[in-house]
Amino acid sequence: MNYKDTSKRLAEYRGQIAALRKKMREVQAETEPQEVKDYEFSGSAGKIRLSDLFGTHDTLLIIHNMGTGCPYCTLWADGFNGVVDHLQNRAAFVVASPDTPEQQRKFAASRGWKFPMVSHHGTSFADDMGYSRDGHAMPGVSVFKRKGGKIARVSDTSFSPGDDFCTVWHLFDLIPEGAAGWQPKYKYVG
Repeated sequence: MNYKDTSKRLAEYRGQIAALRKKMREVQAETEPQEVKDYEFSGSAGKIRLSDLFGTHDTLLIIHNMGTGCPYCTLWADGFNGVVDHLQNRAAFVVASPDTPEQQRKFAASRGWKFPMVSHHGTSFADDMGYSRDGHAMPGVSVFKRKGGKIARVSDTSFSPGDDFCTVWHLFDLIPEGAAGWQPKYKYVG
């Protein structure tokens, strides 16, 4: 297939994806929120409650991160670092992992991350949200809304290579061979 025909076909597929995203937002708007308790996390300044993470916002995005042992979660977090100011203009944004606040602080400093982090170590948060498997944290995002004294989870989704939350995979999709076995690393030589 020639380049022009291929571009046309791909544009049609992207239109189908956009229409599907619209349908997904409509279904999401109809979903009954899941009330959650006011979990207590550990942060760099000590204990902090879920309700406190909202700050002045009524919406909170919590990234479920596997911690310093996962280069994939590091890849996602590196990407969030570039858009955190935009996200925080609309909603509160926090990355949660099982690492201790000290581990988080050191790792965040080594990566230049500027978003807030909390530790859910010793809590049931990851289990209750469905982001723990066999005692190990799993990656994803949960969105919470605060209304009055109540907190509800209104949406969530897991992360995996090729998902919508890391631009690297979509840029690799433009290469005919795709990612071609590429895997993220903490550091690249050269």
